[in-house]
Amino acid sequence: MIEQIRRLAKEYHNEFIEVRHHLHANPELSYEEFETSAFIQKKLGEWNIPFKVMAGTGVVAILKGANANSRVTALRADMDALPIQEENNVSYRSTRPGVMHACGHDVHTTCLLGAAKILSETKDKWNGTVKLIFQPGEEKNPGGASLLIKEGVLEDPAPTRIFALHVHPLLPVGKFSFRGGMVMASADEIYITVRAKGGHAAAPHLTADPVLIASHI
Repeated sequence: MIEQIRRLAKEYHNEFIEVRHHLHANPELSYEEFETSAFIQKKLGEWNIPFKVMAGTGVVAILKGANANSRVTALRADMDALPIQEENNVSYRSTRPGVMHACGHDVHTTCLLGAAKILSETKDKWNGTVKLIFQPGEEKNPGGASLLIKEGVLEDPAPTRIFALHVHPLLPVGKFSFRGGMVMASADEIYITVRAKGGHAAAPHLTADPVLIASHI
């Protein structure tokens, strides 16, 4: 099984380089991944992998191996890009001003598409069901994961484990790292309103200056 996966990965290597270049050149912001979603759907359709669209632009596919009811494993990748101007001088640089795959989601999507194709061609060799989750809106609240969950992505069938990855340019090619518990950073937005009565700059001691108060938070 492992040798077959390696052989197929080598066979499809150039194909998925082209997939990654296409995704990198055509980035889309959070919740606007319409062309990316259509591209994913097209590829899955070519490989006869059943799928459905969820959370607007998300795509969820199902692969059933031997003994499909034994366990359900999910593989997840994010799809969205960032509002950053790309300055790299490469043939596949972003074609969209002010939008770039600067966080590697083009690679993540490519990896999941590659897994989809290889797993679909080897499904008589592995047991269980694999749910493939292409998640939109990872970079922007409320987060595409929460929208997918609300629409039932963790149901019918319910995965007992979910795997994802994130590219890391400091790791040597062909190596990966992992650990239990939390690994990556997360960002949340907090909004605080300071209400106070200001006053004249000549008598600051008589005011409750909201600017000063905010500076102490």
